[in-house]
Amino acid sequence: MEKILIVDDSPLQAAHLKDILGDEYDITVAQTPEDGLYQASTDTFSLILLDVVMPGMDGFTLLKKLQEEIITQSVPVILITSLSDVESEQKGLILGAVDYIVKPFHELIVKARVNTHIKLYNYRKQIEYQSKTDQLTGVANRRQHDLCSVTRWKEATRLKVPFSVCMFDIDRFKLYNDTFGHPAGDKVIAAVAKEVSTHFKRSTDFFARYGGEEFVAFLMGDDSEKAFEHLKKIRQAVENLHIPHNPSVSEWVTISIGGVTIIPKEDSSYDFYLKIADAMLYDAKKFGRNQVVWADENIKQMREK
Repeated sequence: MEKILIVDDSPLQAAHLKDILGDEYDITVAQTPEDGLYQASTDTFSLILLDVVMPGMDGFTLLKKLQEEIITQSVPVILITSLSDVESEQKGLILGAVDYIVKPFHELIVKARVNTHIKLYNYRKQIEYQSKTDQLTGVANRRQHDLCSVTRWKEATRLKVPFSVCMFDIDRFKLYNDTFGHPAGDKVIAAVAKEVSTHFKRSTDFFARYGGEEFVAFLMGDDSEKAFEHLKKIRQAVENLHIPHNPSVSEWVTISIGGVTIIPKEDSSYDFYLKIADAMLYDAKKFGRNQVVWADENIKQMREK
């Protein structure tokens, strides 16, 4: 069931709204603006019904706070109020409300507007997901990488924690396509992405298809030795899929990986270290493929083989 948050200081009105919507939606009630802000920030809702006239912090102020928070700013808010003047409605819509219901409200109108805005919210989420997802593999795409890398790099800089970025691609993939055909090549890309993604499950991990048979990933918090060991296991896991390659070059499909671990500073650049990771990937291929080459915090190179 879709989850709706009702923020209303009146127990009677909150109970009335819950009676109207409770059969179709999972309802949470907050009777103070402060509790409403807390609930919205710690749980996931598809819609917020917000009373305007409340003691202390009014609904307009709470709406402004919700719009300022990254976690809650995309959740649609319907204002419910006895204020029927045009100025109040205009103020609510300018602040970011998607709709405005004036009391006393009609049950069918409330249901219809709630249903409409939840459908619109889910449609928008689907479009956003598709815009950030690689359609072949289901993992993040390059656009999502470009957005996420900026946020995570800033976070690592602020926290002064190690940040590892790596690039890898499928060895001799052009020959694989020439041997088995492009449809088979697409299946290999998808299989490799599926396996690798199972090794990047922490909230601080990120994995994306960068383009063609090339992928990019980054991790936060691990020193170079730990990151290096983790990526060696990933390389081995792909080889263990035992996807047959052209026997003239390899028994199985394999990947080469290059990466670097640094502790970001204010004047350092993610793109600069992404290029270093790419240079380590080049060396991994130069040294024979199917291996990991890593640069530690001092840009000292470590090789798997």
